[in-house]
Amino acid sequence: MSERTGPDLTLARGEGFWDDLDTPQRAALRQVARPRNYQPRMPLCYQGDESDHIILIESGWAKVISSTADGHEVVLAVRGPGDLVCESAVLGGRERSATVTALSPIRALVVPAARFTAFLDAHPAVWLLVSGTFVRRLDDADRRLQAHVSARGARRLALLLTQLAELSARHCPPSPDGRVDIAPPLSQEELGSWMDASRETVARALNSLRRRDLVSTGWRKITVVDLPGLRAFANGQD
Repeated sequence: MSERTGPDLTLARGEGFWDDLDTPQRAALRQVARPRNYQPRMPLCYQGDESDHIILIESGWAKVISSTADGHEVVLAVRGPGDLVCESAVLGGRERSATVTALSPIRALVVPAARFTAFLDAHPAVWLLVSGTFVRRLDDADRRLQAHVSARGARRLALLLTQLAELSARHCPPSPDGRVDIAPPLSQEELGSWMDASRETVARALNSLRRRDLVSTGWRKITVVDLPGLRAFANGQD
């Protein structure tokens, strides 16, 4: 594939793997990839599958979920523009540990595993970028664990929404009055799965945050009205 400017305009606003690549590296990666579109609820990869490709999200949002032995699904993370997905199993040579599903329409680059490892061998510096991606995701997992231990109810949701608002603001600037729309279209049930709480607990927590004029809500839409205030509340600074 030839170098294009259209998708780059989307990716350049984030802070994902793509943004760490220089122009020649991006061009080389495009040459070994094929474009593909995913509609909402379509899987990008399945937990337990053999590893045969990685995916780079150009635009749109996906959720990473893990299924337990009893069939319960747990939301582990969201991925957006510029992010690699389905990559850890390919590089580790094992079955995929999670399912990645589109939350919104997604435009992506799909790279077969052999071509991606050949690309990394031809561009050794990118190995460090991939390692950095792994480290950031381990840090995210640590923060999630700390939130589960240190916060409950509305504060735990506030911590999650603060992180999602900061992520969203990197891809779409806040409005002039500072409001930030949460970009990944997560339902209350998905938010509950992520924060290890019931949908009812999420609904009560959202109601509490609305009463404090920290957020406003609509169908599958949450807007952070006061990000500094939400961050302070999440950290126990009423």
